[in-house]
Amino acid sequence: MNDEDEDGGLEPVVTIEVRGLSLYTHHGVGAAEREVGQRLVFDVTFDVEDCAATVTDEVEDTIDYGDVCQYVALAASERSFKTLEALCASIADRLIERYGATGVSVRAAKPEPPIPLPVEEVAVEVFKEGTPD
Repeated sequence: MNDEDEDGGLEPVVTIEVRGLSLYTHHGVGAAEREVGQRLVFDVTFDVEDCAATVTDEVEDTIDYGDVCQYVALAASERSFKTLEALCASIADRLIERYGATGVSVRAAKPEPPIPLPVEEVAVEVFKEGTPD
């Protein structure tokens, strides 16, 4: 999983995390969920093996967290999914492709789910592995 760097040591795997990204979306089984929409809260975690910022300490050598948030928002708005499972898998695939992530976890929660019982939230988490470069 880790490659040796020029000094014979192991290069670190960097984990990027975004917690509590709140987006208004149009996903769900019912027509009302897809038409009217609802708020979903996303937690995204992914690993990257090639992050020069661990050595250079330069911002341009790392991943822009704002860009990650914008990319998740774009992926969550381009089409409507019936299931959170399919939505999370689609976002995971996109993060693997965009950032070369070796492992991605995407969690989507509905804080106000359309069910007739009092619950704090319902959520789905999908984990996918990417292929290292």
